[in-house]
Amino acid sequence: MKSLIPIVAVSMLSATLVGTTCAADVQEKKQELIEKQQEVKEAQKELKQEARKELVESSQQANKEMLQMSRASKINGTNVKNPNGDNLGGIKDLVIDPESGRVVYAVVSFGGILGLGSKLFAIPWSVLHWDRDKQHYVLNLDKETLKKAPGFDKKHWPDSSNKWDLQREEINQFYHVNP
Repeated sequence: MKSLIPIVAVSMLSATLVGTTCAADVQEKKQELIEKQQEVKEAQKELKQEARKELVESSQQANKEMLQMSRASKINGTNVKNPNGDNLGGIKDLVIDPESGRVVYAVVSFGGILGLGSKLFAIPWSVLHWDRDKQHYVLNLDKETLKKAPGFDKKHWPDSSNKWDLQREEINQFYHVNP
């Protein structure tokens, strides 16, 4: 029995050392995993920033191209989509400021079925971006947000300067556009 005590003691000591070593290895591997996860998150963040930058540059280039003359009849009927490709409607009309002669709003029809129950939205021209490759305008809103935008039905257009001025304030606030 006396000869077993040292063997048991050595065995327990060995188990303790191996357990401590394994625990240290587990901690080390855990730390490595956390560092790798952080690297992946940083790489994803950089990729998203690069994608946004490319989207902005592409939109700016497309908008420069659209600054060239374009007939209203070519613009009317053009689809409007969000960056995810969801259809937000089509341009039904353009609103022009008589003093400056500039297009102020694109009137977009959205919602309803086959044109019934749809609502019209006066979207500031400056927030629409032409996607030359896909031949549609891009509006950086999702469908749910657009549903909350100020709008009107096709039988109740703002028909006076005063009504457009009131509508303009609400629209500019919603789309974060400076007049």
